[in-house]
Amino acid sequence: MKETVLDVLMYLFDNFEDDDVKVTPDQDGLRRQLKDAGFEDREVNKAFDWLEGLTTQKDDHCPSNISSISASRIFNGKELEKLDIECRGFLLFLEQVGVLDLQDRELVIDRVMALESEDIDLLQLKWVVLMVLFNQPGKEAVITWMEDIVMDDLNVSLH
Repeated sequence: MKETVLDVLMYLFDNFEDDDVKVTPDQDGLRRQLKDAGFEDREVNKAFDWLEGLTTQKDDHCPSNISSISASRIFNGKELEKLDIECRGFLLFLEQVGVLDLQDRELVIDRVMALESEDIDLLQLKWVVLMVLFNQPGKEAVITWMEDIVMDDLNVSLH
């Protein structure tokens, strides 16, 4: 089976979230663990690049002073190709219920676009949202809520 960058990221999140894994100077040990788990070096390197992009993009998308402004998001052509209507609707829903603010939404879209996949399904989007929120301070309540949504989806797909 061909593993993707998102598979590596999901594995990292699922197995190391309690350890507060960050891209640190001790990446070599984590890379060895991922290789031992069966992931290819190429995908592991891309996953680390994706995580690095997550930490560097946090403040670049939207000035913090407009986080409370209500605005409609117009998706460009590439975003429309990658995110189907179900995914775009889910992002809108997350904004409406207060899980994502404008900054978080833009960071989620940026991280989705950074994935090599041509299109993203709803479960993959939920994982990206969870990973983005996990890297935001003060989001513990919405992280727990999103974890429940992702795990419920996994349980349904396993049965």
